[in-house]
Amino acid sequence: MLHKVQISDYTTIKGEFLNSISLTYEVFGKPLHTAPIVLVNHALTGNSTICGDHGWWNGLVGKGKCIDTNTYTVLSFNIPGNGYHQDDEYLYKDYKIFNARDIAIIFAEGLKILEIDALYAVIGGSVGGGIAWELAAIKPKLIKHLIPIATDWKSTDWLKANCFVQEQILLNSNNPVHDARLHAMLIYRSPESFKQKFDRTYNKDDDMFNIESWLLHHGKTLEERFTLAAYKELNHILANIDITSDRKNFLEIVRTIASNIHIVSVDSDVFFTLSEDKITFEEIKKVKQNISHKIINSIHGHDAFLIEFNQLSELLKDIF
Repeated sequence: MLHKVQISDYTTIKGEFLNSISLTYEVFGKPLHTAPIVLVNHALTGNSTICGDHGWWNGLVGKGKCIDTNTYTVLSFNIPGNGYHQDDEYLYKDYKIFNARDIAIIFAEGLKILEIDALYAVIGGSVGGGIAWELAAIKPKLIKHLIPIATDWKSTDWLKANCFVQEQILLNSNNPVHDARLHAMLIYRSPESFKQKFDRTYNKDDDMFNIESWLLHHGKTLEERFTLAAYKELNHILANIDITSDRKNFLEIVRTIASNIHIVSVDSDVFFTLSEDKITFEEIKKVKQNISHKIINSIHGHDAFLIEFNQLSELLKDIF
C-alpha cells in the first residue's frame, strides 16, 4: 500500500524553492515502530515496491529471506519524480532540479515526519546506494549499518560520461526512453554475460541476432512503464553523487559517520567499478575500524546486485 507525506518549504541545493513535495513510500513486514527499521533505496528505474507480487528485490527481501519481513520493518521511499503513482508535474519543468543530496535530505525529512530517529540499516544499489552515502553524511548518527551496493560515494568521470551519453539520447532521440535503455544495458551488463546468454545465436523468426532482439525487448518494456521525465531526472541524480561537494574532505566526513559501513562490490561491474570501491575501502580504513568490503563474484556486471541473490544474501547474513 502506497502512503504519502508532504515536505513543505524546501529549498534545493541549487537554490530553487518548492512549496511542497509529495514523498510516497511503502512499508513491508512489521508495522512502523514495532521492530528494527531497514530503509531500502531504489535504483534508477526502481520504486518503493521492494517485495511482494511485483517486488524488484524479492530475492533479498521478504518472509524468510535475508532481510526477513517477519523480523524487520522494511521502508522504502519513492524518489520524487520517479513517476511511480505520482503526479509531480512541477518537477518535470526542470529535470536537474535535484541532486543526490537533495533526495537524501528529503528522505531525512520524511523520516522525521514518520518519527523515525534511528535506522537499523540503510541499503541500496547503484544510485540508491549513492543516496545512502549522502544520507549517512547528513545524518551521521542515524544509521547502524550502512550498506552501499554496486555504487560509490561519488560519481566518477566514467559514470558522468555514461550519464552524459544517456542524457544526449534522452534529449535528442525520436524514441528516447527506448533508445537510452539500449545503451544503458551495455553498461549494466558485461561482455562475458552477453556471451554466456547469447553466444552469437540468431533468431530466424525476427531475422536478427538474439542479443539485438533482447535489447529491443528491454527498450520496449521500459518505455511502457517509465516516463521520459523520470528517466531524465534520475539520470541527472545518478550523475551528481558527491558527499564531499561544498564540504570538508572525504576522510573528515567519514570520520563523523557512526555507522558500520559494509561496502559491497561486483567484480565485473563496469559502471561503479571494483577498483574505485577498493580505493574507498582503503581510505576509510585509515579513520574507521567498523568497515568491511565484500565482493559479489559474477559475470553479469553491474546488474549482479539484482541477479546474484544467493551470494548477496550470504554476504549480508551476519548483518540481518
